[in-house]
Amino acid sequence: MNKLIVSLLLTVGISGIAHAAGDATAGQAKAAVCGACHGPDGNSMAPNFPKLAGQGERYLNKQLHDIKSGKRTVLEMTGLLTNLSDQDLADIAAYFASQKGSVGAADPKIVARGEALFRGGDLAKGLPACTGCHAPNGAGNAAAGFPHLGGQHAQYVTKQLTDFRKEEGGRTNDGDAKPMQSIAKRMSDEDIAAVSSYIQGLH
Repeated sequence: MNKLIVSLLLTVGISGIAHAAGDATAGQAKAAVCGACHGPDGNSMAPNFPKLAGQGERYLNKQLHDIKSGKRTVLEMTGLLTNLSDQDLADIAAYFASQKGSVGAADPKIVARGEALFRGGDLAKGLPACTGCHAPNGAGNAAAGFPHLGGQHAQYVTKQLTDFRKEEGGRTNDGDAKPMQSIAKRMSDEDIAAVSSYIQGLH
């Protein structure tokens, strides 16, 4: 099961659309408005807004394009990207990717379950280990476009996994193979809470 999902994810990552190369220096000025929610350096202080600092450039670029096109719905960003060019988006992605991400702390009451899921999955539920695509330290795979998770806000991760799990009106921009939708549907609320908390403290 794990090998199949990793194979599908690699196929999705390799076949992704190529975008313009980003300029981090130019991106700093262009990202000024982003700082209101995500922090000037991409380290959001609000748990409902994702940390962008240190996130993979390819992943960020894809998400920005998906949000702009409407493929991914983020109500708080409605209209913010409308007037930005492909180069603008690439520069913003490059800037945040060049920043150092911060790390939070995991809830000690559920960290053991979260670590077990992240590192080993759950064979009985058909859940693969998160490490297969996101690396043991949560760094992700920038070249393949798999996101950096380590240190991300637990509240934000919980929302994304919950949205991927929804049958209707959820998040669907995880590629043609829909790996995250398939995985999230096998996760209970307790599983999501535990792995999200573990990710928040992972570095």
